[in-house]
Amino acid sequence: MNVLITGTEGYIGTRLASWLLADNHTVTGLDTGFYREGTLYHNPIEQPELISTKCTDLRYIKAAYLAQFDAIIHLAELSNDPLGEHNPEVTYEINHLGSVHLAQAARKAGVKRFIYASSCSVYGAAQTDFVDELSPVNPQTAYARCKTMVEKDLISMASNDFSVVFLRNATAYGPSPRMRFDIVLNDLCALAWTKKKIAMLSDGSPWRPIVHIEDICEAMRCALIAPITSVNGEIFNVGHSDENYRIRDIANMIASVFTDCQVTSGPTSGDNRSYRVSFEKIKNQLPGFKCKWQAKDGVIELKHLFERIDMHESMYQFRAFTRLNQLTYLQQTNQVDEKLFWLNK
Repeated sequence: MNVLITGTEGYIGTRLASWLLADNHTVTGLDTGFYREGTLYHNPIEQPELISTKCTDLRYIKAAYLAQFDAIIHLAELSNDPLGEHNPEVTYEINHLGSVHLAQAARKAGVKRFIYASSCSVYGAAQTDFVDELSPVNPQTAYARCKTMVEKDLISMASNDFSVVFLRNATAYGPSPRMRFDIVLNDLCALAWTKKKIAMLSDGSPWRPIVHIEDICEAMRCALIAPITSVNGEIFNVGHSDENYRIRDIANMIASVFTDCQVTSGPTSGDNRSYRVSFEKIKNQLPGFKCKWQAKDGVIELKHLFERIDMHESMYQFRAFTRLNQLTYLQQTNQVDEKLFWLNK
């Protein structure tokens, strides 16, 4: 297929683009370039060409730019809860209105498939022990609320001519050239390596589902080529049911691999976000998909990466690897305005 990936220069997008290129798809990227400055390690794998730099902001993409594509995989939003809460108004403008605008333009252009990267964070403070795709959502942050709003608006657009699939990813982990150290397993592994200590600010009791970046890429690859009748209008939680962990269990798992690392915990947190997620639907209903990674294997993989690149603390703390820090820097240095449009670009 001829595929457009939005956010192709981000954490997942960098890995996904090469994943699909290896599967013989033609891939083009759309990315505004906020995180282009940060590369944790050299990526020797072929990367796609970017769509015209005159229309890199999804808020202003036009249908004419999309007419050549068979499918769009949409990743390009402001990612994670702290970043979303930093400026909720801009978060809604980009993550909700921008995503809906992109989907409307895609449908107008005749794009046949639209795959939306949603998040298990929509479950928020879960009311039951295990939640699945039929469970009520309970978003607690601007980021998660936007995900639910996009899902609601896009589901009404699904038709025989415009297939829409929603992939609610568990919290990602694993290496990427455009690394993120503001997600839990990656962050704790980096602390274990650079500080030799994981000092949790809470008791670590909340539950989180986690999933390797390659399993996310594989879910997107499978959703892209699945028969439309099996995926159109469907929501799939992306992960494995055995990969739900308390934060403290993740920390202790990491300490078992980074053996010179000490783990300490704090008081009970006021953050009520806690959810365990069932991933049985994707295992049984998304053709070809199988989750291959377990968390401890991912920890070992990251330890080997840190050893190979001789990662030091300044690399861990580099602003581009923490999304909020990078966008704050771009604003403070007058490179982007308050609505995150590039200035003098």
